Amino acid sequence: MAKSVKKSGAAPKAAAKPRKPAAKKTVASAKTNGKSVSHDQVAQLAHRFFIERGHTHGHHEEDWFRAEQALRSMAS
Repeated sequence: MAKSVKKSGAAPKAAAKPRKPAAKKTVASAKTNGKSVSHDQVAQLAHRFFIERGHTHGHHEEDWFRAEQALRSMAS
């Protein structure tokens, strides 16, 4: 049976630092009159459009732009 050999001179790895929670991104193209729409809001609405369309793939950009437009019109 093979023994594991520890390399001398190799420093032990430090524990990984915990990541900070990601700040909500703001969609740059969805800013209207000082009000902004978050990335998460657009993503949720685009996903709802995807579901309403019957889970048909290949229209994600259309869903995304439609969600941005809908949220922009509600913000103004």
